Amino acid sequence: MQTTTEKNRSAQRSPFDTAVILLMIGITLLVIWLSLTNRTLWAAHWPGYSDMLSGLPEPSAWLRWVLGDISEVAFYKHEFASIGLLAGAYLAYWANRTRKSWQGFAIAYGSGLWPWLVTSSLLGLLLSNLMWGWTVTATSWQPTFAAFVSLPAAMVLMFGGGWKVTINGAILGAVLVTPMCLLMVNYVCNPLGLPVVIGNVSGMAIASVLAFLLCRYLPGLVKPTAPVQPSDPAPEPTRAPDYGVIWSLRRILADFSEAPFFGNEWASLGLILGALLAFTLNPLSPVYGSALLPQLIAAQALTSALGVVIWRRHWIAYGWYPTYVPLVSVVPAALLTYGGSWQVIVMSALLGALIAPPLAWAIAKRLPADMHGFIGNVLSMALSTLLTIPFIGFLLTH
Repeated sequence: MQTTTEKNRSAQRSPFDTAVILLMIGITLLVIWLSLTNRTLWAAHWPGYSDMLSGLPEPSAWLRWVLGDISEVAFYKHEFASIGLLAGAYLAYWANRTRKSWQGFAIAYGSGLWPWLVTSSLLGLLLSNLMWGWTVTATSWQPTFAAFVSLPAAMVLMFGGGWKVTINGAILGAVLVTPMCLLMVNYVCNPLGLPVVIGNVSGMAIASVLAFLLCRYLPGLVKPTAPVQPSDPAPEPTRAPDYGVIWSLRRILADFSEAPFFGNEWASLGLILGALLAFTLNPLSPVYGSALLPQLIAAQALTSALGVVIWRRHWIAYGWYPTYVPLVSVVPAALLTYGGSWQVIVMSALLGALIAPPLAWAIAKRLPADMHGFIGNVLSMALSTLLTIPFIGFLLTH
């Protein structure tokens, strides 16, 4: 009877559930309305990336830019992909909370902190665009997305939920991460002709180190006045995975949503389906209007698959391994630099899978205990991209 009562209680709709559902419906309707009011300005079934840039600073263009930031970490940069990611993540959270057998990998690593995590990430994203959106013009892309996939979520996972950590993480993300990425992109990568992803992730790493040092010397920023319990009960123990073919396919899919700290198949499926819908309506809408979405998804899946196979023993030994790292760094940087030929796809996927995960793991293991391991992941993204992109160019020309 007690077990049944607990399951019924966990299945009840919480205020967070209602807020998420209303937010998703509202965002979807607002995007459609704002876009359709400008229907005469674009010829395709949906406005393209260039339409969005040329429309700045109109409200519809700004809404698309900010929403696109949510899926920018996968280089999709589209409102449909972003809505799909959030919708899939919420489905995964609900399934985890109600202990559904089809939940997949527990979202946010089974911490029960996803509501706080996504709230802090979204607040950081909004603050970043409010503070630094003026840097974006029709001719200059800027990394306003950086706070969504870095420090705010990492702080929640490190220090727990609660409004103090959630809000302070969002503020530090907007005040430290985004401007550091702006500096690295505009004053290092652009002058040197380097892929901007190097500036994005190195800026995340530097700013996050500074933020965690600040939390070390000012613990009141993250130390709650009373113990904060996880939002949901911890999931019941499950049997150990067999690391077979089905597990490998699920892991490949989950890697697509690992960068925003979701790491779940449903979140990834929503992200990919949203991006494919955008591509179907207008191939020049996602991936910065490059029309490379099919090649990019194929290359990302390939590098994850190679990583899962190559580093299988590490997955078994440690329970988690950063095979997602080249998926959001080396591979997209290579395709946007050299195009979507099969040679670029194979070389970037293989080199990324060989170099990036072990480098990320090695750096993360050497970080102080009060710094989140994602710093090692983003440093690996910067270093592996810096190493592989020129090498791929050399191979293509010789």
